[in-house]
Amino acid sequence: MTPLDDFSYRTATRGDLESLMAIEQACFSADRISLRSFRRWLASSGNILLVAERDGLVLGYGLVVCNKGTRLARLYSLAVLPAMRGSGLARQLLTALEANAARANRLFMRLEVAKPNSAAIRLYEHCGYRVFGEYSDYYDDHSDALRMQKTIRLIQSEQIHRPTPWYQQTTEFTCGPAALMMAMASLDSHFALEQTVELDLWREATTIFMTSGHGGCHPVGLALAAHRRGFEAAVYINTDQPLFVDGVRSAKKKAIMATVHDQFVYQAQRQSVALHYQDISQHQVEQWLQEGLGVVILISTYRLDGKKSPHWVTVTTIDEFCFYVHDPDLDDKQHQRPIDCQYLPLARDDFEKMSSFGSGRLRTAVTLRRRDASAVPG
Repeated sequence: MTPLDDFSYRTATRGDLESLMAIEQACFSADRISLRSFRRWLASSGNILLVAERDGLVLGYGLVVCNKGTRLARLYSLAVLPAMRGSGLARQLLTALEANAARANRLFMRLEVAKPNSAAIRLYEHCGYRVFGEYSDYYDDHSDALRMQKTIRLIQSEQIHRPTPWYQQTTEFTCGPAALMMAMASLDSHFALEQTVELDLWREATTIFMTSGHGGCHPVGLALAAHRRGFEAAVYINTDQPLFVDGVRSAKKKAIMATVHDQFVYQAQRQSVALHYQDISQHQVEQWLQEGLGVVILISTYRLDGKKSPHWVTVTTIDEFCFYVHDPDLDDKQHQRPIDCQYLPLARDDFEKMSSFGSGRLRTAVTLRRRDASAVPG
């Protein structure tokens, strides 16, 4: 096969129209892009249309749509001449498209691929795409399509503030303990990431009730649990009122949650766990990370799964465009893999909205630092 470094990749121009149409005719028998559509794509701004060439001959192309108002890029079409199949050119071209989309501040690439097209599916899986759904009767020939996605904006190892091990919550209600465990383990390499610890933490920090199902975890309860394990913890909350009661209808449950809240606050004052009743800014979170603190923060999952549930995540690092978090909730229904939940990029403006929960716009976080071993109570 021809060495890949013999190829170059560049933005397509109107002079490539004939080559683009020839590739389209050679590669597809249906759902072809028309000459008129290629002209429209070439004239549009914000989208990505690259060609792969060697010695002035265009051998393949890739088209990515970057709609405004979203962090998604969509691979609209990828094609290489039949003679180049098996050479690795398609994979290399896809990598170039992903790099361009990431530079355009897109976090994820999505695509649709015909379910019978096993060769293309293997290519995408090899490149890190995962199936998260499908469309029935999607193409002109009535075949179904798989929907696939990949995170394309990844944090580089040299940018990671402090390596943070990832831990998957083992129940639907223990995101708080799992997030806290990851933050503690980032500060103490000997900290055990085990289910017994996860469940102990939940019992110590639970609010008893929640909107439905088992209770979630209170930020002060989490801070107290960390304090007991040798960490200096501080809590930041933008209200001094009982938390999460707005999501519960029963007056009896509200009263119990308020009692739990008051108990946590009282215990924190006795244990000298710092409580700061103030709003939380992105700049402040960035400062916490720069100071070497572990940070867990409450978000609303609406922008992740369409639900409005409170969810704890561990903030791992930050750059000029994104916050990166470890999400302990691995969604098997969405065919997620652990890598999909590690150093997950959240655009700064999205993070601003996600870190405000409920009608009361609750913002809360817990910060940790390792206490001197001599200060740990026996």
